[in-house]
Amino acid sequence: MDLQLSARVGRACAVVRVGGQLDMDTAAELDGFLQQVADGGALRVVLDFADVSFLDSSGLGVLMVWFKELRARDGRLCVAAVQKMVAYVLQVSAVDRVLDVYDTVEAAEAGMPPVA
Repeated sequence: MDLQLSARVGRACAVVRVGGQLDMDTAAELDGFLQQVADGGALRVVLDFADVSFLDSSGLGVLMVWFKELRARDGRLCVAAVQKMVAYVLQVSAVDRVLDVYDTVEAAEAGMPPVA
């Protein structure tokens, strides 16, 4: 199953909307898309997970790789609008202790530091 992926310019960041199941079959799609977003100059990224219905360890791996990659470039990655099951996976895996998780995309955008 393919992911639905789109990006838009937000307040001081890029907002990447992700839809579908983020698992071993689709994690590479998100990875490639985030590479394109970063190559386009976005160093601050909000992942809008409102339409992500499932997340497994492959998806978690992509999140952590991009968290580290963007941080190494003085950027930031956060997640917003997660569904209950996805929030549970983030909590059980302790990824929510590393990545900032916001209730809404608007809150995540507001939490981004201003562009220097």
